[in-house]
Amino acid sequence: MKFDVLFGGVSFEHEISIVSAVALKKVLGENVGNFIFLDSSHRFYLIPSDSMKSKLFSSGDYKKCTEIFLQRGAFVKKTFFGFKPIMPHMIISLIHGADGEDGSVSALLDFYHLPFIGPRIESSVMSFNKAFTKIFAAQRGVKMLDYEILTRANPHLKHLTYPIILKPARLGSSIGVSVVNEEKELDYGRDLAFEYDDIIVAESFKSGVKEYNLAGCKVKNGSQNEYRFSIIEEPSKKELLDFERKYLDFSRTAQVVQADISLTLAAKLQENFIKLYENAFEGALIRCDFFVIDDEVYLNEINPIPGSMANYLFEDFVSVLTELACNLPKKHSIKVSYKYIEQIHYAKGK
Repeated sequence: MKFDVLFGGVSFEHEISIVSAVALKKVLGENVGNFIFLDSSHRFYLIPSDSMKSKLFSSGDYKKCTEIFLQRGAFVKKTFFGFKPIMPHMIISLIHGADGEDGSVSALLDFYHLPFIGPRIESSVMSFNKAFTKIFAAQRGVKMLDYEILTRANPHLKHLTYPIILKPARLGSSIGVSVVNEEKELDYGRDLAFEYDDIIVAESFKSGVKEYNLAGCKVKNGSQNEYRFSIIEEPSKKELLDFERKYLDFSRTAQVVQADISLTLAAKLQENFIKLYENAFEGALIRCDFFVIDDEVYLNEINPIPGSMANYLFEDFVSVLTELACNLPKKHSIKVSYKYIEQIHYAKGK
C-alpha cells in the first residue's frame, strides 16, 4: 500500500512535523507515494522524495516545488489544460499541534472525501486541549493527577501544593512547559506558558514517578475488533523531558527497549489505553503517556499524532499502518431529497 504523507501546518510544532516527515521517509521507504507540505500561508506543495531535507523548508526553496490544490477525492495540480488529479493514496495526517491535532485538517480531508489515517474532528477537539482531555479521561474512568486550570483572568492557584508542572493547554512537544518548585518561581512559569496559550493546565508534580508510553490502534480481524499495541516504552529521561532533550537528543530513539514491567502492569496500561481509544479515536494511531504511582495508572497525555507516528515503538510499523488503513471509520451516507421543500412548495401553491 502507498501512503501520502501530509505535514507542516501553522503551528508552534511546524518544525517538529517536518522532522517527523523526514523520519517517516526512512521508515516507509517505497511505501510513500507523495509528500505533501502545508506551509505557513496554508498553501499545499508536492515535495519530491529526494528533496525531503530540512534545508528545503528553512530556506523557502519548497516554493519552487509544484503547488497543489484540493478537489473532491484528490489533490490536483494546474496544467495548461486545467487541473490534473495527482494519483490519490492513503493520506497520513502528520501535522502536529494546530491545524493537524486541533481537527482543522481532519475536517478538510473529510469535506473533500479523502481517506486518511489520523484523529477525526471530535477526538481532535478532546485531545488537543489538555483541559478537555481531563474531562474526557474522567468520563472514561481513567485516573489523573490533581490539576487546576489557569487563565489570564484567573491565574492564581487554589488548592495545589508545590511542586507543580505548568503546561500550555493547547500545545505539545513540551514547549512552554516548566516545573515550579516554590512560589517565587510561579510568575516565571506562568509567563512562559502564557507566551503560547491563554489557558494553562497546572498539575501536581511528583519527582521520580515512573512514566510509560504506549501506542496503538484498533483494527478488525474478521468480525472481531482487535488492538495493535506497540511495545511499552519507559522513557530514559531527567526530571522533565523538555523540548531540547526530546527532539535534539536523537540518541533517545536509538535506545528504545521494552519496559521491564510485570504482565499485570502491562495489562493495566493497555486497559486504560482502550478506555481512551474506544469509540473516540478510530482511524488514528495514537500514543498515550501514563504515570504509574503505587501500581496505579494515571493518564499524563494523549498524543493523537505522535512524533514520527511513534514508529520506533513497533516491530512492523508498515503492517500496522496497512491494517489501520483498511479499517477506517465510515461516515453515514446522507441522501438529500428535497422532499420537504417540495411539500412546502406544493402546500403554498394550493
